[in-house]
Amino acid sequence: MFRAEVVGSMLRPAYLKEARTALETGAINPPEFKRIEDRAVDQVIAAQEGSGVEVVTDGEMRRFLFMAPITETVAGIEFVEQGTAMPWASPDGELEWTSPAAVTGRLHKKRSLVAEEYSYARGKARLPLKVTVPSPLVLYGFWNTRYSTAAYSDAFEMFTDAAAVGRSEIEELVALGCEYIQVDAPELATLVDPRVRDWAEAQGMPAERMLTEGIDLINDMVAGISGPRLAIHLCRGNNAGLWMASGGYDYIANALFDRATAFDAFLLEYDDPRSGSFEPLKQAPDDKQIVLGLVTTKSPQMQTIPEIIERIDEAARSFPRDQLGISTQCGFASVVFGNPITEDDEERKLRLVADVAHAAWG
Repeated sequence: MFRAEVVGSMLRPAYLKEARTALETGAINPPEFKRIEDRAVDQVIAAQEGSGVEVVTDGEMRRFLFMAPITETVAGIEFVEQGTAMPWASPDGELEWTSPAAVTGRLHKKRSLVAEEYSYARGKARLPLKVTVPSPLVLYGFWNTRYSTAAYSDAFEMFTDAAAVGRSEIEELVALGCEYIQVDAPELATLVDPRVRDWAEAQGMPAERMLTEGIDLINDMVAGISGPRLAIHLCRGNNAGLWMASGGYDYIANALFDRATAFDAFLLEYDDPRSGSFEPLKQAPDDKQIVLGLVTTKSPQMQTIPEIIERIDEAARSFPRDQLGISTQCGFASVVFGNPITEDDEERKLRLVADVAHAAWG
């Protein structure tokens, strides 16, 4: 059990983003780019270890999107002219964001990105190393009836193939000795919002199926896996400071805790009023850990240690305090562009997570 957690992604250093552009234009070759990626991984692991947190990741430096193990190294996904419009929101109000890509063919893995990530970072990290794997349901934004139905009869057939890819990635990580695997499933938490549920229903992905067949697919990805700590992370969307959904976990808590039984820990976004109350934590099994995502990554805003301790005390009225931990509410850069904060903000927020954990649990 860890008290001070990170979620996954870290801000990409400017030199890495410049190198990615240079690679795309042919200004540098892949070996040169890989050496720059390695440098960025070294930098963010050192930053996490220096902050006092108990777990590190490679910061997802090798990914354009947090879901890259499905979207960037799997055949069957292409850029399209008419992408799927999805409901999003910003501090200024609701908006639509159109996915530029879609599933156009049967999904199959071309190579393992997580194996590359873990194999390199394992030799650099002094703390326990976590690797994130996307939920198969994150492809709900890549389901497009104009393009996808030629390959799949419905979205859940697509999710099944994506789950097989995810399972193979997890098995490879286990074979490599990975101690901690986290499945990122933001799509589940977005279903707390009626606006998102209506959108998903219109796309042929009703919430009822997402919360039954869908969670079963996610659970089966890790069922029977022994050795590593297994966690599932939920947020309401994290895209350059934007989000998809608002609402408490009440709508999904019963399905989540009853069906996602193979996980040891649930990392749940709880950084602002959009996340609702801690009341749904009463439904969590008493042999699990709940990691409270109380520190926001969406803005430079800094909470204080007493403020967060008060929130932990409040959560402890719904779930045992000894089985709680703290993390940021999501990663710092679910997409390569990153959230609207600086690297100094990022470091302060990680130190805050560590300081709160020390104050709350010693």
